[in-house]
Amino acid sequence: MKKVSIMLSALCLMAAAPLASHAQSSEFTLVNQQPANADNEPRPVFPVPTERQLKWNQTEFYAFFHYGMNTYTYKEWGNGSEDESIFAPTAVPNPRQWLEAVKAGGMRGGIAVVKHHDGFCLWPTKTTTHNVTNSSNANAQKTNIPKDFAAAAKALGMKYGFYISPWDRNSEYWGKKDANGNYTDDYAKKVFFAQCAEMVEYGADQFEMWFDGATGADGYYGGANETRSIDNATRYYDIPNLRDSIHNACPNIILWGTGGEARWIGNEAGWAGETCWSMGDGTSGDMNAWKWFPGESDAKATIGGWFYHEGGKKVDGNGNIVVGNEGCKSANELFKMYLETVGRNATLILNFPPNQAGLLSDDQVANLKTLGEMLRTRLGHDLAKADGVKITATDTRSAGAHRTYDAKNMIDGDSTTYWACNDAHNTAVITVELPSVQTIHYVALQEYIQLGQRIKGFTIETSTDGEHWTKKGGNIQTTTVGYKRIIPLNGSTNNSYDAGTQAKYVKISITDSRACPTLHTLSIY
Repeated sequence: MKKVSIMLSALCLMAAAPLASHAQSSEFTLVNQQPANADNEPRPVFPVPTERQLKWNQTEFYAFFHYGMNTYTYKEWGNGSEDESIFAPTAVPNPRQWLEAVKAGGMRGGIAVVKHHDGFCLWPTKTTTHNVTNSSNANAQKTNIPKDFAAAAKALGMKYGFYISPWDRNSEYWGKKDANGNYTDDYAKKVFFAQCAEMVEYGADQFEMWFDGATGADGYYGGANETRSIDNATRYYDIPNLRDSIHNACPNIILWGTGGEARWIGNEAGWAGETCWSMGDGTSGDMNAWKWFPGESDAKATIGGWFYHEGGKKVDGNGNIVVGNEGCKSANELFKMYLETVGRNATLILNFPPNQAGLLSDDQVANLKTLGEMLRTRLGHDLAKADGVKITATDTRSAGAHRTYDAKNMIDGDSTTYWACNDAHNTAVITVELPSVQTIHYVALQEYIQLGQRIKGFTIETSTDGEHWTKKGGNIQTTTVGYKRIIPLNGSTNNSYDAGTQAKYVKISITDSRACPTLHTLSIY
């Protein structure tokens, strides 16, 4: 209390000093040091994304590669007691093949699992003997997934990152308590921090480090063979310190999940809420949350497990091997996921598991090629950017010294320019006139989220003559926009390319917004 009183007294003295000076000198003047808003930009609506969160969002669509000990045991979660020689690739794993295939599928990057819950490390780590170097298999001894994955991504111009399971069922240190019943920090210091540091050595330009939220169960734990759990992952792993350390080495990396910079969208089925805020939690987020926390949807592209199980074999809950399915979901199902995640202000990380040869199977590669063709055909040619297109808005913000807010900024192909209303207006109508009547299927909108997520409601209408209008989008909730929103005009994400709309005019009416709305891109496909 004494310290608080001293601080308050000091603040009072500091506040009183200018008044004394003013009494002694008539030359004293107050100077307003607030910077002028020369560009007349709208005030931010907080929270807003960091630069690294914005760059992460721009990745949009990327792959997951679950590969490791489970690929050879037919399990999804290993116990941690597996002999290292069980990891026996029939060829040296080829991460470049993985990335080439998903790039053909329209993805911009990928995340490789390098340690799952069983604790087996797919690189020659110094932190544990439970790694590839101790397998008797010659191909395993030549395996270094983070090294080869990072090199392939850089060669292909793709983003890359790694999944490192914080939970480790092999380590004797994980979840260990001292004589007083308190968790020790041995695992965080001796194993987890060191493994993350080893990953950083494979590239400072990583875009995401993936931390699963599992908090324990039974495991090997160095031979203890017991059940362990932790009650607070953030505290146990000292996440604030870990995050700062990783950011110092990898300035654009996002720590997903337990790392606290991007959230799980709330399911593993490949969909986000039609209303989806980049704040809050779950499928819809929370408009009133204080933290920018964008959503990522993780989903399987196959109909089996997260790991590839040769012949559809899988270990059931009783430890028995049963035969299931190991095929692919159709390209149309994956395209639907894209619309319901990337098209709803989330990112999509889609899992393609390598097989026992360390390759994506032929059916996965073929399916990815079909998906890429769908994306290019359906969302690859923006009619709003064609010659002769006209765009108008019922309200346009007054220009600043170096920036304008014209409606044409939405179709100039530049995400750093944007349209905005004046401060007094939270609603507006934007009209696009195409050169002629054309068949269209989708409208996509993107807010200038550097100033926060604002739009709360909008409608889409089309017309062939500019006089008679028809509402589009079916029963889809046209509420939030965020980083990106894609609306199938026929109202169906499942059959979105069927029954195209004939239109020369497209009208977007913004019906509600937290503050004057902003849009940097309006696209018509």
